[in-house]
Amino acid sequence: MVEQRNASQHWRIRARRHPSAFLLAAQLLSLLIYPLFDDLTAGRVVFGAFGVLVLALAVWVVNRSPAINWIAWALAAPAFVLSLLSVAIESEPLLVASSALEALLYFYAAGSLIAYMMSDHRVTTDELFAAGATFTLLAWGFAYAFLVCQAWYPGSFTGAVEPERPRAWLELLFLSFTNLSAVGLGDVIPLGSTARVLVMLEQFAGVGYVAVVVSRLIGLTMLRVPPRSRG
Repeated sequence: MVEQRNASQHWRIRARRHPSAFLLAAQLLSLLIYPLFDDLTAGRVVFGAFGVLVLALAVWVVNRSPAINWIAWALAAPAFVLSLLSVAIESEPLLVASSALEALLYFYAAGSLIAYMMSDHRVTTDELFAAGATFTLLAWGFAYAFLVCQAWYPGSFTGAVEPERPRAWLELLFLSFTNLSAVGLGDVIPLGSTARVLVMLEQFAGVGYVAVVVSRLIGLTMLRVPPRSRG
């Protein structure tokens, strides 16, 4: 009993110290789970459940940053309700509405984490986790933006496999990751003007994030290391 209480207290301390790590872990875990349920009827329910979990974690991380909390809750609460309803009644308009709100929440959470990382000249372990979590938040945010774009402007995206059909969620997330990381794999291609503008904005965000935020964290980390340790 004492060991269980100590273990529980240990994880609570870790959660308070490194909230960004839990958000990053949830995002990466969902990447592993998506392919397992992608072709199943229950897949949409699983995706919805993980979306709710990530929404909760995103709001939790925003609460630990200098951002205004009520904005995060104003985006998360309706997104949470619409996401559950879209899964329960299989409504495409509700799914699009929840996706739009989730995109805004992920962008807001990413901006809050960037402000958190840029707020001082000291690099903590949680800020290093935040660097990874911010990348995934941006990737998810743009993927949801692509999904909304595809719903509003049919034919916005095409792909190497069945080019005429709308792109699946995992395909749009894959496009977002390859675009944000500048890998540039071309099996999913934007065709519409709005889709191409979104892709260009993500490319700009990816380059700017690496040039400003990541390079700053690396520089501050190197300054913290004694000269003998570097040599």
